Amino acid sequence: MPPTRASLRSHALAAATALTLRPVTTVVPLNRTGVRLGRRVAATSLAVLGPPLLGSRIVSVDRSTRRGPSVRGEWVRGPRAKRDDAVILYIHGSGYAICSARTHRGVTTRLSRATGLPIFACDYRLAPSHRFPAAADDVRAAYEWLVSEGHDPARIVIAGDSAGGHLGVDLTLQLLQEGVTPPAALMFFSPLFDPTFALAADRERRRRDPMISAVRVQRLLDLYFGETDRTTERMTFSFEGVGGFPATFLQAGGREMMAADAEELARALAACGGRCDLEIWPGQMHVFQAMPLLVPEAGPAIERAADFVVAELEAAERRGAFRLMEEGA
Repeated sequence: MPPTRASLRSHALAAATALTLRPVTTVVPLNRTGVRLGRRVAATSLAVLGPPLLGSRIVSVDRSTRRGPSVRGEWVRGPRAKRDDAVILYIHGSGYAICSARTHRGVTTRLSRATGLPIFACDYRLAPSHRFPAAADDVRAAYEWLVSEGHDPARIVIAGDSAGGHLGVDLTLQLLQEGVTPPAALMFFSPLFDPTFALAADRERRRRDPMISAVRVQRLLDLYFGETDRTTERMTFSFEGVGGFPATFLQAGGREMMAADAEELARALAACGGRCDLEIWPGQMHVFQAMPLLVPEAGPAIERAADFVVAELEAAERRGAFRLMEEGA
């Protein structure tokens, strides 16, 4: 189970963030210049607070097309990650506009080490140059590419953070609705579930998020969603009539406004008969798992997520072996 209280270092980091980063986010313009600045700040911050593990192997993949969905990203293997029997498709977050597979190497190398698995970190097209559904189309292309490369869907786990959670759920629902085999399991850190941001905004009115205001995030999401109605299908998800949704594991921080999204996603999956394990880590900020050098809880949280991934893959393997036995009987 998660700890019952946050460490002193986590409290100190949240307080420092509220005094520094949050005020800065209120003055940075949400235009192309502001987005470029945000990308530099995010890249620098994550490189300092969560650098990739030494001894990791990174291999770039670029199968870009001039138009339409493209497969871009990188294969990541953390130290001592030698398994080849399954793969994780990792979908980074940051409002569809800021981060990349490269900025998230701290998370992906640690998750790879903890699970022993290779990770394909998807680099989807970013706003404001590319709007909805460009990111979702690229994530779908990455999944289909992994399958075409010989990876059995029953041996693929989809993981991600923040906006990557919304993209991962969207992909899984698409596959189920089309009768296509979904991945073995899903695992998300601080997932976005409600693109209207009403849930998060309501929570932030009751307790300020140390990183950024709900209004600023809503405007950042506007760069991707534009004028698209966010209550339509593929925006506001409905699980009604959906069976066979993969087992899902969620972690969120107790101090972040998007804990409300994680809680609502867990409720929605439970309501449709799915299994969803939710952990709210007290005192933690948004995607605290990406800051292991300052947040003592980051490492144990990734280990718990890795335990879920490994357990679900083992369960899928047992189910597959049982089906083969039945077919041979």
